[in-house]
Amino acid sequence: MAGSSVIVMGVSGSGKSTIGELIAKKLKRKFIDGDDLHPRQNIQKMALGTPLDDNDRTPWLERIRDASFSLESKNEHGIIVCSALKKIYRDQIKEGNQNITFLFLDGDMGLIIERLRQRQGHFMKENMVKSQFEILERPDNESQTIIVKIEGSIESIVNQASALITAQKEQEKQGATI
Repeated sequence: MAGSSVIVMGVSGSGKSTIGELIAKKLKRKFIDGDDLHPRQNIQKMALGTPLDDNDRTPWLERIRDASFSLESKNEHGIIVCSALKKIYRDQIKEGNQNITFLFLDGDMGLIIERLRQRQGHFMKENMVKSQFEILERPDNESQTIIVKIEGSIESIVNQASALITAQKEQEKQGATI
């Protein structure tokens, strides 16, 4: 299995879907928005402004893990969007998968709230941002993780992230041939 996936992670409002989709286009990879993999009860709960708990997230994380496994097993490369806020969530996604990289879109709460105020049609409520920051376990020292600050333009974030993903993959190829 030589396929791979990049999990674009971060709190809601960090630009995961927008940036993930643009990276997928730029790198010619399949794009999967993890929001589309939420079970119905999670979507309904979030629409009411109620944060998900770990029991709610378990079947969703299994779907993310399975999507990554599918990409690997079909020798495809994809970008999957998933908040993956806790290390235990990231570990669950990695379970049974060999070629996953996490791309953490890093921004402070003030910037995230401002971006959410500008969005329409998304089920995440502004008051839920605080709960996401409270449970966020930053992946600062985790292997197979790329961190990109999101203060710049969408284009600059996409270019930086794409270059780092490409460089990491090239480095992995060189390591495999040594």
